Amino acid sequence: MFYDLGQGSLGGVSSYFPYIATKTISPAPVPFPLSPQNAAPPAITLNPPVSGILVADPNLKLPRSYQWNIALEQSLGRSQSLSLTYIGAIGRDLLRVTSLFNPNPNFQSVSLTTGTATSDYHALQLKFQRRLSRGLQALASYTFSHSIDSASTDAGANYLNTPSAFASPNVDRGNSDFDFRHAFTTGFTYDLPAAGSPTVRTIVSGWSLDGFVLARSAPPVDVVGGIYFAAGTALYPRPNVNPGVPLELDGAGYPAGKIFNKAAFTTPPVGQQGSFGRNVLRGFDATQADLGVQRQFRVTERAGLRFRAEFFNILNHPNFGSPANNLTSPLFGRSTQTLANSLGSGGANGGFNPLYQIGGPRSIQLALKLEF
Repeated sequence: MFYDLGQGSLGGVSSYFPYIATKTISPAPVPFPLSPQNAAPPAITLNPPVSGILVADPNLKLPRSYQWNIALEQSLGRSQSLSLTYIGAIGRDLLRVTSLFNPNPNFQSVSLTTGTATSDYHALQLKFQRRLSRGLQALASYTFSHSIDSASTDAGANYLNTPSAFASPNVDRGNSDFDFRHAFTTGFTYDLPAAGSPTVRTIVSGWSLDGFVLARSAPPVDVVGGIYFAAGTALYPRPNVNPGVPLELDGAGYPAGKIFNKAAFTTPPVGQQGSFGRNVLRGFDATQADLGVQRQFRVTERAGLRFRAEFFNILNHPNFGSPANNLTSPLFGRSTQTLANSLGSGGANGGFNPLYQIGGPRSIQLALKLEF
């Protein structure tokens, strides 16, 4: 049993009422230096109306999770083994942020942190391992899992509820944002044997191969019906679903062969949550194979050269990022970038540079290292 700190979503409380006040100086352009009247700070007040406020349930409990597993392992000869593992984990009293839009005339936006979120995770894992023997070592794993929750993060107010639906966190219960149902990875290293004539041994000795293969099923996509701003907080309600209309359209003319059907959804009224469930639709599968070759060249007893060539996505298999999920976008339902670009661009935007992500086009890297 593990406990969390239980304060993640409350870290920004000082950026809301009553700890912050703003002042707009007009008309523009404003002459500098400012006049004493314009330079005077805005008054801090405890009186409504309030543009936005962040509060917590006074009876908030520490979030906790329970985890358990059972594993069976069987050796296959002297160097190999196969294991089968079941893993379970449930989270209770997890933090969940509920954003209320104009609940009454005194408040434009209320972000309330409660411990009403839950999560359930179950997985079956299969692993094959070969220790280094006869120049070959390998590791392969497959996971079949399902993760369900009513909030995958406590960072930010991402859920919009009307007061009538406020008491039911199950409105957001669905596939977790990180729910990958199937995942397979394998990696190996093979030292090429130096056999044959002296000439052949000279050519092939010192070479080794490194391989990596990844394949996973599609991640969930949470369709939103638009975006509203209340007191500087972005609110993303899900749309209403139109019965009898297909949610997806298939065709060779679409990126990766499918798009979400915009005609299946309707933007909900301002301040209301739509009828469509959270994380119902899925994006695209991803597969990639990488290969590396290297050789050690001995120059002297104390110095050598190591040459290495690495081929990322060697088959140049196209992998697509999830489709645009905002119904108001003219590109709604279509994938607009590769998987590597969709995972982040690095720097202030988060994530790795796309050159170092999975899901990009084939790239080749050459290296020559002097070792002494």
